[in-house]
Amino acid sequence: MRNSEELEGVSLLGNQHTKYDYDYNPGVLETFVNKHQGEDYLVTFNCPEFTSLCPKTGQPDFAKIIINYIPNVKMVESKSLKLYLFSFRNHGDFHEDCVNIIKNDLVKLMEPRYLEVIGIFTPRGGISIYPMASYADADHKELQRQRMLACFRNE
Repeated sequence: MRNSEELEGVSLLGNQHTKYDYDYNPGVLETFVNKHQGEDYLVTFNCPEFTSLCPKTGQPDFAKIIINYIPNVKMVESKSLKLYLFSFRNHGDFHEDCVNIIKNDLVKLMEPRYLEVIGIFTPRGGISIYPMASYADADHKELQRQRMLACFRNE
């Protein structure tokens, strides 16, 4: 069981007075220490109700966002991640931009061994867009290459 010192940076989990930001806010993200730093293991988050806005029309865009990462020292706390993803609700950016922003914010926050963000956006005008952005440390560059190639094959 984690002690209070290990949970020091986690303030949103269990908080009954959650504030939802409707504007992009990476400051809401929180971390905790990975207790299994000597092992490579995969953590997957699935957000099936992601919403952002088209930067030109202001119309809503809907997506399923999948985040896969191999943690290093820090891990993202899931409620803070949920609130962070919710903060895109009024954010106007293209699909590819949203996926890259999420990747960059999480890499900056955690410095993971590997991280990928996949956006499965609902069709707009008869076209679906599925951007994928990834990051890898020196030891996981081959994994990054293989994952990118696998995405190219998923037509």
